[in-house]
Amino acid sequence: MTDQSQLDLRTLRVLDGGMASELERRGCDISGPLWSAHVLDTSSRIIVEVHLDYLRAGADCISTVSYQVSASGYAELGRPATDAAAALRESVVIAEAARDQFGRENGRPVFIAASLGPYGAALHNGAEFHGRYEIGFDDLVAFHAERLAVIGGTNADIVALETVPSLEEAHAIAAALIEFPGISAWVSFTCKDSAHVAHGERLAECIALLNAVPEIVAIGINCTAPNLIAALIAEAKTATAKPILVYPNSGELWDAKNRLWYGSSNVSEFAELARTWYIAGAHAVGGCCRTTPAHIRAVREVLEIQTPNRQIPTAPLHS
Repeated sequence: MTDQSQLDLRTLRVLDGGMASELERRGCDISGPLWSAHVLDTSSRIIVEVHLDYLRAGADCISTVSYQVSASGYAELGRPATDAAAALRESVVIAEAARDQFGRENGRPVFIAASLGPYGAALHNGAEFHGRYEIGFDDLVAFHAERLAVIGGTNADIVALETVPSLEEAHAIAAALIEFPGISAWVSFTCKDSAHVAHGERLAECIALLNAVPEIVAIGINCTAPNLIAALIAEAKTATAKPILVYPNSGELWDAKNRLWYGSSNVSEFAELARTWYIAGAHAVGGCCRTTPAHIRAVREVLEIQTPNRQIPTAPLHS
């Protein structure tokens, strides 16, 4: 992975958008327990195309299609842990191919974030949105450490530990990361209201737990309603001076019982909210479920309006 001393987060201002929902929109079947990772087995070219569309829309970072990959998830399908490890590595190779192609078109720096979902995602039953797991703490640490060990050997720049719902899982992630001092990570929480993560703890309490972990170079908020983000940025700022990354859902809502999205998403409204998030102190803005390259293009336009004469720095940022 990229050495932390060379990781310049000041150039990271726009994240990408939803991967699974974008793959589904392009005709991919993501209905199985591995969600978007199923596409790794069937069509790596479509994944490259999605990455490229986000980069061309203005993203500074692409997240790998590995959110749902875990040894336990693959075991459920009768596949060995070696297949899960290979999928993690392949997801980074695919992102590299997209970055290389984009680099031939445009010289803008691009980060690759290795996406790792919470333990609840591996259960594929919505548990990441409440965080009430039936697993011991040591086993939760081991779940995260197993994947970090694989990602640490790839060319990803940073690890995105996403949709974390609870203080306990944040604690487990911190314990796992201590075993891998060469890794740089951001930890991103899913929140149920303007101050609390999904399990019920204060967001500031969760962030405070992570603040002293040197491997954690930024804090995030994702898979959360966009109307909550401004207040959550304020909450996060009370607990950390590290960069704050926000990438909420489109504004649509998920019906877990019927397994479908409902409501509407307006790109212009999302862009206007993105403007307020930058003003509130978000270091980088992107999108999660149901956001598209159009949302990310609008976020980039907002950033350029906010900082029309912005110069990309060359010195590394030590978080």
